[in-house]
Amino acid sequence: MSIVSTNVNYTFNVFNSNLKNLLRTFNFLQVFTIGYSVLGNPIQCVKLGIGKKQVFYSASYHANEWITSVVFMKFIEDFCNSYVSNTNIYNYSARDIFNNCSIYLVPMVNPDGVNLVTGLYPTNSQIYLSAKNIANRYPDIPFPNGWKANISGESLINFHHFIFKKQCSLYYISIVFASNVILPFQHSKFSLFQ
Repeated sequence: MSIVSTNVNYTFNVFNSNLKNLLRTFNFLQVFTIGYSVLGNPIQCVKLGIGKKQVFYSASYHANEWITSVVFMKFIEDFCNSYVSNTNIYNYSARDIFNNCSIYLVPMVNPDGVNLVTGLYPTNSQIYLSAKNIANRYPDIPFPNGWKANISGESLINFHHFIFKKQCSLYYISIVFASNVILPFQHSKFSLFQ
């Protein structure tokens, strides 16, 4: 039985429901909150594995790229099924990966923006109208389909400049985002799969 449906608008509510069902089904999953969005939605991190090699992945920085959250959640489900059945995932042993790696995944970095783009907020709500007011400054970008920012209009993708340049003063970064996503992992030593 599949938990993660890939043919729905993937709002934060759908994500949260899927995450709860994955936790009930796979008790070895570790999930923790690394912070909260502007509207108070928890930003969740899923940890797969117990190994020393650490890898970090994150998705849905841009609200209109919410499909990346679905891909991550489906991967988590597929990985867990492979681990339980002691089979391979993408030609690698899920158990070997689990025992040798710690994979940290933040499937939905921008839940408020995702909710806007996927139509969760009514068009007459204060949240929607406030975002539309911001979007009116950019008439060439369709609203809400083209919305990329968080609900306050801040781009979350600038965090990559912080990670790679290590010079926060050169780039504007949301204080909320920096404290939620960057700081919990600032002393981690992540690497790429090899």
